[in-house]
Formats: sequence, structure tokens, C-alpha cells
Amino acid sequence: MTATREQELGDNLEAVRERIEAACVAAGRPADAVTLVGITKTFPISDVRALVALGVRDLGENREQELKVKAPNCLDATWHFVGQLQSNKARSVVRNASVLHSVDRSSLVKALSRAAVEEGRVLRCLLQVSLAEYGPAGAATGMSRGGVPPADVPELAAAVAAADGLELGGVMAVAPLGSDADEAFGGLETVASRLRSEHPGADWISAGMSGDLEAAIRYGATHVRLGRALLGTRTPLG
Repeated sequence: MTATREQELGDNLEAVRERIEAACVAAGRPADAVTLVGITKTFPISDVRALVALGVRDLGENREQELKVKAPNCLDATWHFVGQLQSNKARSVVRNASVLHSVDRSSLVKALSRAAVEEGRVLRCLLQVSLAEYGPAGAATGMSRGGVPPADVPELAAAVAAADGLELGGVMAVAPLGSDADEAFGGLETVASRLRSEHPGADWISAGMSGDLEAAIRYGATHVRLGRALLGTRTPLG
């Protein structure tokens, strides 16, 4: 970790925090209403440790292979898993993360519950909601980003709420490529409100990334997942 990189990360973090604060003010929300989750995929553990030293306490990965290496080496953070998850990787995520943002099917709920009970842990789960209907090319575009259709959220929520070792935390979504982010996140806010009416404790909305965090905050996001704005351009993994 060079002094130049430390300065770069510090400057990026300051700019991100200013964006979040400004978006909260514009939305009439307190600045501490939104949690920054730094997405560190493809970046080295030195960057992760630097972010923690700068005060970032919530970090996320979307590949199980990276999560299981980074999380044990940086225990001063709350780790979030934000990627699509295969059931056979459930135990690894349960061991290394406190929050899973991408629950999208009942078979995964069963695998996570079994692993959580056996590991003696409680995993906070967010339901990934498909916003396909807001995509410019219809359902196919939206579904490529994953998630359960809004109509199926109540059934999946009930499964998580009833599962041992799991805690229903709320919803997560990614705005479809080319969509109007305000329309997409407005739709997610409606889904989240309906979920809270049945499960009052499920009050997290994980939405918004580097390019659309302002729209997400306008529509109630409690957690924004930022990678590029915080860490810079990624080097693709093979």
C-alpha cells in the first residue's frame, strides 16, 4: 500500500460521503440514514484494510472465493455477500458473512438455514427483487441481473422468516441496464413497504451503486453498494 493509494482511497471516500450526504439532504432524510457498503471485488486485501482504517465498517464481495480469503483477514468489518450464490457455497458464505443480499429461491433458503444452524450463526438475509419490468427490453434484460419477481416476494419472505438461523432483513435490487433508475427504485420502494407491513423488522433496502446512488436514496435505500466510486476501475478476474 503506497501513500499515493492511501490518499486516493481517502479522497474517493470523502467524495462518496459527500454524495451520500447531499442525496440524503435532498430527500429530506438524515445523513446517517444510509450505510455505505464498500464492494471490494478484485481489489487486494491492502485496499480492504485501508478502507477499514479510514472508517468504512461495512464491506461486500460478490464472489465466494474472494470472501473466504478477505473476511478472515479483516475481522474489524461487517461482511456482506452481494452476488448470486450457488447452494453448494452456502456454508462458506454463512461462515464468512453477516449479511446476504441475494436470496432469490427457496432451495437456497434451505441450504443457508442448514448451514447456519450447523455453524451456530445467524445470517441476515435480504431478498433480491427483480426489477425486470423497468428494463428497456422487457423481462429478459431485467432478469439478467437476478432476483425474484415482486409477486413472489411474500412467499419467499415467509420461508426466510420461518427458517432457523436466518433473519429476514429486507430487500435488495439492481436497476436494470438502461432503465430509469427513479422508476425502478420507486417500484422497489413499493415492494419494500408491502414487505414491512407483514414483517416490520425487515426494514433494509439495499439499492444504488456508483452510478445511481442518488436515485436509490430518494426512494428509501438504507444501504448503497459502491465499488468503482470508492476504489476505482476494476481489473477483471480470470
